[in-house]
Amino acid sequence: MSRRAPDVRDVRAAAYQLPTPVPEADGTLAWDSTTIVVAEVSAEDVVGLGWTYADASCVPVITGVLAPVVTGRPLSAVPEIWQAMQQRIRNLGRPGLVSCALSAVDIALWDAAARWLDVPVADLLGRCREQADLYGSGGFTSYDDDQLVDQLRSWTDRDIGRVKIKIGESWGARPAEDLRRVGLTRETVGPDTDLFVDANGGYTVGQARRMADALAELDVTWFEEPVSSDDLDGLATVRAATAIDVAAGEYGYDLVYFARMAPVVDCLQVDVTRCGGYTEWRRAAAVAAANGLEVSAHCAPNLSAHAAAATPNFRHIEWFADHDRIESELFAGCLDPSGGSVTVPRTGAGHGLAFRRDVAEPYAV
Repeated sequence: MSRRAPDVRDVRAAAYQLPTPVPEADGTLAWDSTTIVVAEVSAEDVVGLGWTYADASCVPVITGVLAPVVTGRPLSAVPEIWQAMQQRIRNLGRPGLVSCALSAVDIALWDAAARWLDVPVADLLGRCREQADLYGSGGFTSYDDDQLVDQLRSWTDRDIGRVKIKIGESWGARPAEDLRRVGLTRETVGPDTDLFVDANGGYTVGQARRMADALAELDVTWFEEPVSSDDLDGLATVRAATAIDVAAGEYGYDLVYFARMAPVVDCLQVDVTRCGGYTEWRRAAAVAAANGLEVSAHCAPNLSAHAAAATPNFRHIEWFADHDRIESELFAGCLDPSGGSVTVPRTGAGHGLAFRRDVAEPYAV
């Protein structure tokens, strides 16, 4: 006889701000700290854990807006709870911080449900693989050459055969410097490592087309956000002008965004901590599949791994240096990216991560 799923009894959230080891920057933004908002969902004797990399203002959205429609509902009905949360935030606006808050709770709900069933999240979502490829991501424009080379070697020394660096420095004002750093990267990682670049929307369409020609000479195979992700026509123009894969989608907060983005890119990026959690991830991946595309997980690598294992049309996880550092410090059970892929175990419960609350407390906002 099956037992009835317990009702959610409590939803909590807290924000933690961790300084970066050195100042970091991409083509359009600079930062010296990163904020993570952690959500916890309790039901009977299980606690599910989720998080998002967003502003601390997500905390009252979780505890004051979402929690009342989550508590009292059965843990077996995560998509139903997601729909209730979606309806609750209608007048607040879905894109942005509200979607980040919803994502953290949804992830925590799937984790709690999987823990209650004593299965991995990937199995509960519908596993189709054990291993997921990944790439090392960082190469900040604020790094000097020594810092860049050290980070690149930290990846290649672990046999990670795909790397990505930031370009588009100063909103595209230094293209020659961008190409010099890409050349240094190619020299450092050698000819057999896949080389990706991310302009974070720093170039104009004309710049991006010219840069694509030069990047192809350095055997770059992934050009992320060559222009603003809001410029769909611009993305399509750049894509038509180069054989390099054009990628975007990390700022997708709802399904309609992904439906608009899919026709103009070669690979659709999805961030599980922004898009609406695992529930919306699955629908975004279906949109990509309907357009003949693979999806790539943007950041939050240890959460993304379970989504990757349950997505047939999956390419790789962005193993972002900043998030790798934070997750390894704040959570026990993190995966090892050595070898260029991670194995999502078939044993264990939930996503397998445990919150080190005592370690996080000094960073509390």
